[in-house]
Amino acid sequence: MEKIGKRYLLLAPAAFLFLVAPFRVDYSLCAQEQTVQVMELTAKKYDFSPAPIHVKAGTKVQLKITAVDHDHGFKIATVPEGVVSGSKPGLIFSSPEDCFQLKKKETSTIEFVEQTPGTYELHCCHVCGFGHKGMHSELIVE
Repeated sequence: MEKIGKRYLLLAPAAFLFLVAPFRVDYSLCAQEQTVQVMELTAKKYDFSPAPIHVKAGTKVQLKITAVDHDHGFKIATVPEGVVSGSKPGLIFSSPEDCFQLKKKETSTIEFVEQTPGTYELHCCHVCGFGHKGMHSELIVE
């Protein structure tokens, strides 16, 4: 009888690992899966460059935007064109703001993850002169 008890005692840790292993998370693997796409842009009177901006779906994006001539703003739609505005956001921002302020001669970083492919409208949201209303572009998530 004592032999059987020792056998179960030895099998218990193996059984525990067998049951728990599928639920274990490998955090180093999760960190490696998230790739970052860095895009450098300039904002100058009535223009964002490059335009349009192309990014890959499912990646984390860092837009590094430099205001060249004076202060500008940056606003981007959170849902792609043709989708009702109250729908689930296709872009998830690390720090959501209605209008990101871009200070003259400074580089601002805007981070987000795209979840839904499509075309997202972006525009200047800080009045920058006579042609301000024409200062817009697109972010295309492929």
